[in-house]
Amino acid sequence: MSLDEQTVRRIFTGLEHGDGDAFFDHVADDVDWTVMGTHPLAGHYKSKAAFKAGTFSKLAKVLPDGAELRVTHAFVSGDVAVVELVSGATARNGMRFDNHYCWVVRFDGGTIVEVRAYLDSALVAELFRENPI
Repeated sequence: MSLDEQTVRRIFTGLEHGDGDAFFDHVADDVDWTVMGTHPLAGHYKSKAAFKAGTFSKLAKVLPDGAELRVTHAFVSGDVAVVELVSGATARNGMRFDNHYCWVVRFDGGTIVEVRAYLDSALVAELFRENPI
């Protein structure tokens, strides 16, 4: 599979439509995923299951409709894509969660094998401060 912007956007479509499973079908079980920052979701996750438990399951408890991630830009070079995303979510308490992300994603064929995710740490910390789990 040749990696190009259209392919990357197609893979990320599930996240845009609230279908995380469709996206995670393209993520290796042993993915190496690092969420940068100093907030409740930050960490180095060595598997898809660990990443989902450490991030998406926590977000599901405070964001009733999920993170609502939308791709704004995607840049591809070789087997690496730089994907910029925005979240337009609303928390349980009504707080707007308009976060911006940059994920540096490495693919092996059509499968995501490594991610370094950058985001607004202060906003994530505030989200969990206002919406404790």
